[in-house]
This record gives sequence, C-alpha cells and structure tokens, in this order.
Amino acid sequence: MKKAYKIEVDCANCADKMERAANGVNGVKSAVVSYMALKMTVEFEDGADAASVMREVLRVCRRIEPDCEIFF
Repeated sequence: MKKAYKIEVDCANCADKMERAANGVNGVKSAVVSYMALKMTVEFEDGADAASVMREVLRVCRRIEPDCEIFF
C-alpha cells in the first residue's frame, strides 16, 4: 500500500535526512520526501498498520527537525 502525506519541513537538507530516517522505520518499504512539493510518499510493507508506522515516522523525523509536521 502506498500513501502520500502533506508535510511541513524547513529545508531541503532536513527533508533528505527525514527521508533516510523514515526508510529505517519498521513497516516502511520505501519513503520519498519532496521538499519542493512538501509531500512524503510512503509505501508500507505488507500487513503493516499505516497509522502506527506513521506515528513512528513522525517521531524519528522530529529528532531531525523538532517542528516538522506530517499530516495523516
């Protein structure tokens, strides 16, 4: 399953770091962050609960940029 989320991120470098962090979360098959579009596209592994995976993605992304927001 693949979903797109609106995000708030302040710089392209942070967006790149957030993408790498999101790809390390269990349940994420692949994640792509577009700074220009302010969008994160996440493909989930089979059987993963999207809501709980996205809460973890938000947690790891806030380690990089504490005021980032992912709207899910």
